[in-house]
Amino acid sequence: MVQNKLALETSPYLLQHANNPVQWYPWGEEALERAKKENKPIFLSIGYSACHWCHVMAHESFEDKDIANVMNEYFVNIKVDREERPDIDDIYQKVCQIVTGSGGWPLSVFLTPDQRPFYVGTYFPRIDSYGRPGFGSVLRQLAQAWKEKPRDVEAAAENFVKTLHKTESVKTESKLEKSILDEAAMNLLTLCDNTNGGFGQAPKFPNAANLSFMLRYSKMSGISKFQEFVFKTLTKMANGGIYDQIGGGFHRYSTDSRWLVPHFEKMLYDNALLPPVYVEAYQLTHDPKYLEVIDQTLHYVLREMTSTEGGFYSAQDADSEGEEGKFYVWTKNEIEQILGPDSEVFCLYYDVVYGGNFEGHTILYNTLNSSTVAFQCGKTENEVKEIIARSKKKLYEARSKRVPPGRDDKVLTSWNALMISAFVKGYKVTQTQEFLQAAEKCIQFIETKLTRDGELLHTFKDGQAKLRAYLDDYSYLMNALLDYFEVKPSKKTLDKIISYANYLLAHFWDEYEKVFFFTADNHEKLIIRTKNIYDLSLPSGNSVASNALLRLYHITQNDKYLVASVKVMESLAIMAAENPFGFGQLLNNIYLYLQKPTEITVINQKNKEIKDYLSKKYIPESIIVEIHDKQSLDDLKQFAFFAGKEFDVDNTIVYICKNFSCSLPLKTISEIEKLV
Repeated sequence: MVQNKLALETSPYLLQHANNPVQWYPWGEEALERAKKENKPIFLSIGYSACHWCHVMAHESFEDKDIANVMNEYFVNIKVDREERPDIDDIYQKVCQIVTGSGGWPLSVFLTPDQRPFYVGTYFPRIDSYGRPGFGSVLRQLAQAWKEKPRDVEAAAENFVKTLHKTESVKTESKLEKSILDEAAMNLLTLCDNTNGGFGQAPKFPNAANLSFMLRYSKMSGISKFQEFVFKTLTKMANGGIYDQIGGGFHRYSTDSRWLVPHFEKMLYDNALLPPVYVEAYQLTHDPKYLEVIDQTLHYVLREMTSTEGGFYSAQDADSEGEEGKFYVWTKNEIEQILGPDSEVFCLYYDVVYGGNFEGHTILYNTLNSSTVAFQCGKTENEVKEIIARSKKKLYEARSKRVPPGRDDKVLTSWNALMISAFVKGYKVTQTQEFLQAAEKCIQFIETKLTRDGELLHTFKDGQAKLRAYLDDYSYLMNALLDYFEVKPSKKTLDKIISYANYLLAHFWDEYEKVFFFTADNHEKLIIRTKNIYDLSLPSGNSVASNALLRLYHITQNDKYLVASVKVMESLAIMAAENPFGFGQLLNNIYLYLQKPTEITVINQKNKEIKDYLSKKYIPESIIVEIHDKQSLDDLKQFAFFAGKEFDVDNTIVYICKNFSCSLPLKTISEIEKLV
């Protein structure tokens, strides 16, 4: 079989296209130089391995020899994995949003040889349909325009680039005041679906940071409806089809407003960002359902998304055997055959009927509580719970014999850092050592496999690490290491965090606009150096960097970290108040800053009740560091957070500091309660 230039790549997405008749190139000098030399336009196709419509366009167009012939004759064709090159994707997604009002994948962009876009879209069907022009028609028209109307092409490219530069300007600035949070919370409330939970209507995404902000605002304001909305949302999601009821873990989003029918791909980042919100909800309610979701989701990642070396894989496809969701759905006949007499209870609990709720099949979706099912089936509630638990095990075993969805097994530093944080926070409330060990192993993996000469790399696959790290890689990892430092503090870890913070300030900081660029000053030069400021499916590197620097300041008292953190928040605060949906993580930072972090040091772990009390209490404005031995404390005393604190070999001692004032050593939960 003839292969194109993608056959030498490591990205699973690029390798999916290695046997296309299209003469694909990866992004790089060879392709870009060829376009200049031959004066050919570039067709740039951006997607990712778990993207359903990327697969559709590939089957319809990129595997079609007639389409490929046109592409090969008139264009230099470049394929990019958006997860490997988020910098390239960020630039051209912004162009797509400028032109069409929306973006997405596959992203289809036509460029001049010097990388300027002149035509952009997303999915194109092979022939005219869905109200979209056919890809073959688009190719021929643009090839003709390139040849016959070069001035029109040049004008379009110039206009796009000018507009793109304008969108990168962050012009607003505001003092950080409680009114910012008040306005943001009220604006966010207008987007709430009070029936089904979540924000807006279909499609509905989890939006973890916004939920966390609403919990914080509820605590600060005393208005309970904010936290009640979050609890409703988390419960509806946990009971819905967006959550894998059999294997644990969350799918990417719901195609309907009820969380019933998901887009079945599973992304690592969703399963990293959601458990910490469930941790916070558990701390507030002690509802065992939330603890169950945390436990099942993290075990899903350990079981299916973790390499033997300790890195976490990126995604699982929506499709298996060419059908979306086939791996996850059931028929009632199947379930009756597998479960026998238990099927009556199970089918009632998960709303399984013969007609199904999704294309003749059933997506498991819990609408009744166990007490209602128990009443209807003449069982006790405990009997129902036991039946559900053993039925899930049987169905998991049956499902494991199916053809599984494909897995994107590249390891991304940024997403792995999010997962480290999730495992640490999950460990805090469950005390499951396996979760802490997973975080430690991943940290070691990043240090040994994704670090070169003190700098981070972005991606690892098949023994090969490559691509200079982006803002997200550094900021997420700083935050993850701070989370880990809170439960396993050491000078080595803190030194590493400080080195990354200094690197960020030296290489990513925009002194003019007081925010961070997405790429470092030593990165490959593209047509524009973008800034990523929005917290959407992933938190923005700016928001996370601001959070990490604020926390680091409180540990070190180094003013430069506080100055940079505050500048980011001030630069984006007005936009966050007016458009809170896109700034959830930033609003959490502003909350932390305004509340003034409560610094809690737990010295010696003899009293497990104190540790358990603090781990399971909702204190979002806190920095809690657990010191396990005298040597660790002695090593850290040079840092302000630990200065003047002494180790007691016989007792657990807690110091609580706020506003540069510290308590006397506290030894009982009742003493601690008065101050937190």
